[in-house]
Amino acid sequence: MTDSTGIRRSALRNGTGVAGEILVNFVLPYAIYAGSEAYIGKVHALLAASAPPIVWSVTEFIRKRRIDAVSMLVIAGIVLSILAFFGGGSVRFLQLRENLVTGLIGLVFLGSAAIGKPLIYQLARASMMRKSPTEAERFERLRDNRHFRRTMTIMTLVWGGGLIASAALACVLVFTMSIRHYLIASPIIGYGIIGLLILWSTWYGKRQRRRGEAARAVGLTSI
Repeated sequence: MTDSTGIRRSALRNGTGVAGEILVNFVLPYAIYAGSEAYIGKVHALLAASAPPIVWSVTEFIRKRRIDAVSMLVIAGIVLSILAFFGGGSVRFLQLRENLVTGLIGLVFLGSAAIGKPLIYQLARASMMRKSPTEAERFERLRDNRHFRRTMTIMTLVWGGGLIASAALACVLVFTMSIRHYLIASPIIGYGIIGLLILWSTWYGKRQRRRGEAARAVGLTSI
C-alpha cells in the first residue's frame, strides 16, 4: 500500500511538472502572441510571449536554490534569454537571437570536450551528488579510466552537436514558417531533440558500462 501510494505521488508530481512545462512553453506563448499581435504589433507581441518561459526558468532556479554545473547552464540560459528579451530589433532577428541560447550551450559542450573536461561528466556528477554522494564517489573514481573518459567525451560531443543542430533547425524555421506556426513547432522540435539525446545517452551509457565491466573482468584498462 505504501509503495503504491509513493508511486501515485511520484506520478502526480511528474505529471504536474510536465503540465507546467506545456503550459508555460507551449500554450501561454502562443496564446499571448495570438491575443496581442493585433494590438501591439509583432515585435512586442513576441517579446510578451517570451516572458512566461523566462519567468518559469527564474522561478524554478530560485525554488531549487542549487549552485552546481547544471545551475550554471540554467543561469547562462536565463541571462541570454533576458538579453534577447530586452534587446529589441526586428521579429526575425529576435527569434534568431533566442536560438543563440541553445547554440551557445552546444558550443560549450563541444569546447569542454576539446579541452579534455567533458561537460557530461560534470553534469552527471552534480546529479549524483544530489541523489547519492556515495554513488558520486564511485563515479569520480572512474575518471582516470580511459574507457570511461572516452565515453564521457563522446556523449559530450553528441550532446553538443545535437544542441547546435537543434538551434540550426530552429533558425531555418524562422525563415520558412509564420510566427504563430513557429511558436508551436519550435518547442516541439526542441523538446523532441532533447528527448532523443536523453534516450540515446541512456542506451549508450548502459552499453558502455557493460563493455567496461567486461573489460575489467578480463583485466583490460580500455576497449
